Amino acid sequence: IGVDEKSLISILTNSNEEHKRSLWKGSSKLFIEDENGFERWDQSSIKILKHQFNRFRDAVVLSLLHPWERDARLIEKAIRKGPKHYNVIVEMACTRSSDQLLGARKAYHSLFHHSIEEHLVTHIKGRERKLLVALVSAYRYEGPGVNEDVAKSEAQILYEAINNGDKNKLLDHEDAIMILATRSKQHLQALYRHYNQSYDKTLAQDLEGEGILKDTVECLCTPQTYFTRVLEAAVKEDADEESKRALTRVIVTQKEQLVKEGFVPNKIQDILLGLYKDFMLASIASGDVK
Repeated sequence: IGVDEKSLISILTNSNEEHKRSLWKGSSKLFIEDENGFERWDQSSIKILKHQFNRFRDAVVLSLLHPWERDARLIEKAIRKGPKHYNVIVEMACTRSSDQLLGARKAYHSLFHHSIEEHLVTHIKGRERKLLVALVSAYRYEGPGVNEDVAKSEAQILYEAINNGDKNKLLDHEDAIMILATRSKQHLQALYRHYNQSYDKTLAQDLEGEGILKDTVECLCTPQTYFTRVLEAAVKEDADEESKRALTRVIVTQKEQLVKEGFVPNKIQDILLGLYKDFMLASIASGDVK
């Protein structure tokens, strides 16, 4: 992923016309010959190359933005692009501190002249809307206190909501949404522990295939699991373009969290190239410094 700029510059600037012609002949995936014998760039290859150069640009732009503006813009883009991108809204709402999320909401007002909640209600017609509005509206308690009895009781509420009813109705379950959207992360992590100890399957396993609900639980309770899943999807050989773009978003916007959770850079450095690789690895290193 990315472009080896140094090698590319060397090839393009140190090659004579004869060498370039042999390069065209030997790069059948990049250059195609038409019925007149003319060798030209394959349009799909041009598109891919543009995408690869844009990765470094996108990483730089995200890094230069104020964190509140960056998160606000990412949320607005996810709302516009539709259901496949709603995990980005969950990611911003559930991995930020209460003050960071409030800052993003303020930035959204200034940038788009509406609240996040208003745009969610206006543009999202599916049943995810209720949960997403609740998550972005949250201002969670961040102190250390956890009532273990309440956490255990609410683990049972979630278990019964998941296993005793129609999973398709989970997004309409008032108690489940209240728990996920209002409880502190410490409380939810205790709930997660009680759930896993009390039942045959873990909470994450019971939510397998539930998309936005699983993303919510992982971002709140086990963020390292969520980020590992996103990054592994991004570096698969058959990863689609949106999955690859997630690599930039996660590393640039979550670098401190990645370092905190013990993310190992060598998981990605072997498949990155050029300035993009240098920038990604430096971003993770700067998260370690902070």
